[in-house]
Amino acid sequence: MISSPEHQKDVRLSKGLQRLALISLVILFLWCLAWEIFLAPLKPGGTLLFLKALPLVFAFRGVAKGNLYTMQWASMLVLLYLMEGVVRVMSDPPGPSFWMAWVEILLSSTFFMAAILYVRPAKRAAKAAQKPEATAKDAKDPEGAMGTEGNEPRG
Repeated sequence: MISSPEHQKDVRLSKGLQRLALISLVILFLWCLAWEIFLAPLKPGGTLLFLKALPLVFAFRGVAKGNLYTMQWASMLVLLYLMEGVVRVMSDPPGPSFWMAWVEILLSSTFFMAAILYVRPAKRAAKAAQKPEATAKDAKDPEGAMGTEGNEPRG
């Protein structure tokens, strides 16, 4: 993550990727609710499985603001929805639930890719900002903190 505000000014983050991530996240949330309440619930009348959509709500604000930390943890969270979609495609009989699982896979994959690509320039900038620090440390202690003791051949 970028540690200082002056590094954040140098990084250009894509508003388009942020919007794509937010839209796919909101649609995924609504899709999970509709799926488990109205469209193809496991039991007629619905079950409490619609609560699976609740964790997505916690990411809305941060994704809408373009918060890098939120994008990172939300991209890991959405992998659970991707996994659920894959499991339901493999295990559910052909029918509405099967096709709804494919939509869940598409939406979660879209969010994941948009979030990862959104965060990528900031990660690269943070890594580049750390390189001068590392070379400055190497200049002070060229043999490293361990010295040459660990590099001697045994014999």
